[in-house]
Amino acid sequence: MRDFAGKIAVVTGGGSGMGRELVRQLSAAGCDVAMCDLSADAMAETRSLALAGAASSDVRVTTHVCDVGDEAAILVFRDQVVEQLQADHVNLLFNNAGISGGGSLFTSSRDDWERCFSICWGGVYHSTRAFLPLLVASDEGHVVNTSSVNGFWASLGPDRPHTAYSAAKFAVKGFTEALITDLRVNAPHIKASVVMPGHIGTNIVTNSMQYAVDGPDEDKVPMLEMAAAQFRDNAPLPASAAAAVIHDGVRPDQWRILVGDDAHAVDAAVRAQPELAYEGDAFVEVMRTAGANMPEPITNAQEQ
Repeated sequence: MRDFAGKIAVVTGGGSGMGRELVRQLSAAGCDVAMCDLSADAMAETRSLALAGAASSDVRVTTHVCDVGDEAAILVFRDQVVEQLQADHVNLLFNNAGISGGGSLFTSSRDDWERCFSICWGGVYHSTRAFLPLLVASDEGHVVNTSSVNGFWASLGPDRPHTAYSAAKFAVKGFTEALITDLRVNAPHIKASVVMPGHIGTNIVTNSMQYAVDGPDEDKVPMLEMAAAQFRDNAPLPASAAAAVIHDGVRPDQWRILVGDDAHAVDAAVRAQPELAYEGDAFVEVMRTAGANMPEPITNAQEQ
């Protein structure tokens, strides 16, 4: 799909971060876009920015409040897309929405763990299920699933459990790789890509605090807000650049899209010394050899 002009795209998590930039760049390329998010206000801002930079006044951008962790809500979102865009197909599905949380089976609540997993994995699975018939109805289609560097390295460092997010992102990676063959056999005009970002400058930390089941203690909020701002502002790659890398990978049907030098370095290190991946300082040295900037930003690797 070398040209996005005249196509119809669906983007989950379009209210901020990479989702917002995906919407902006798609509309600038002449693509109609339907986005969903939990925040109507954030999506309204994205829509305004996207229409201001759209390729033409004919480009359409619609917003839909939807919790992607809820399959019934995704089905409503799909039906709204069909109605509002008067569409009998879609060409592009970007399963981008995600939050962090549920780091530990010991210290995190079950509700918080399952909330993170249901959004980061369930949102990808149920959205793909929901929109697959519309993708099949297109002349050419592409499913783009956002995993993470934590989809091949399940760690934020030796002292920070990260189970829910990592498990979900491993699931997204495996599902997308398996989907390649499933599509080749049953719908060869549809392609699939898995996106593996490193540390990208987004509001995922802020959004995760806002929508987590177990909110932070009040006395910790100022510290967490400062950490969230540092995560966003000190990232080696801004969301706009990350979205451009994704689009540049989708156009030539690249099935595996690593985003950021840190993602490339961690991938190389895990492949070179997989048995050391969770051995603390020993793996830090492998990472440095591979070119990663350790200990930051790898210890904060997230996306969306």
